[in-house]
Amino acid sequence: MQDKQGVFYYPLPQNKTVKMYVRENNGVVEFRLHNEQDPGLYEEHGWITHEMARQASQMYTGKGRDPLSLYDIDAALAALKAARSE
Repeated sequence: MQDKQGVFYYPLPQNKTVKMYVRENNGVVEFRLHNEQDPGLYEEHGWITHEMARQASQMYTGKGRDPLSLYDIDAALAALKAARSE
């Protein structure tokens, strides 16, 4: 999917207020989270690679969903491919 901000997928399919924007930068897929309920999130957190998300998730010790599950490389690649074919 794509809007004025770029290519995205829904990392939480049941919640359409959260979007994960993706782009390719020198052959590396990068991610940027946007949440309509927290507009500052997009501005505060820049683009990160999947590897950066993976490394950060290693510090996660909380309960519930692992934050890395939001950074789905397969969904990102599919969104980028679909955008190229539009």
